[in-house]
Amino acid sequence: MNGPGDSPAPRPRRKKVVLADSRAPVTVLRTVVELEEQTSWAEEVVRSFIRTQFKDAVKFAIGTMLLFGALPLAFYLFPELSDVEFAGVSLPWLLLGVLPFPVLFAIGYWYNLVAERNERDFVDMVEK
Repeated sequence: MNGPGDSPAPRPRRKKVVLADSRAPVTVLRTVVELEEQTSWAEEVVRSFIRTQFKDAVKFAIGTMLLFGALPLAFYLFPELSDVEFAGVSLPWLLLGVLPFPVLFAIGYWYNLVAERNERDFVDMVEK
């Protein structure tokens, strides 16, 4: 407590409270508001983004199915490949039992990079 000879306690500094950053471009704020309010334009933008992600997913899935579907076909068309051995293990066992795991990991990693690029493009488009 302040006594008769004490000086009054310093008053806390005033702080400026800002609701929104005034330096932010108005178009960004409008775009975000339109996305939040789900206007017809925003729905089309989101639908386009989802369509892009879906097309990429289908492309990767079809490519993966063609790659792994071609292996049994190759062994059917070229039966002499079944006689090839590496370290005592036949080629079909290696290609169908071992190869898919690193290949699927690589395809999944690649798809993840493509999907993240699409998301960055969407965010960049929304923020412009």
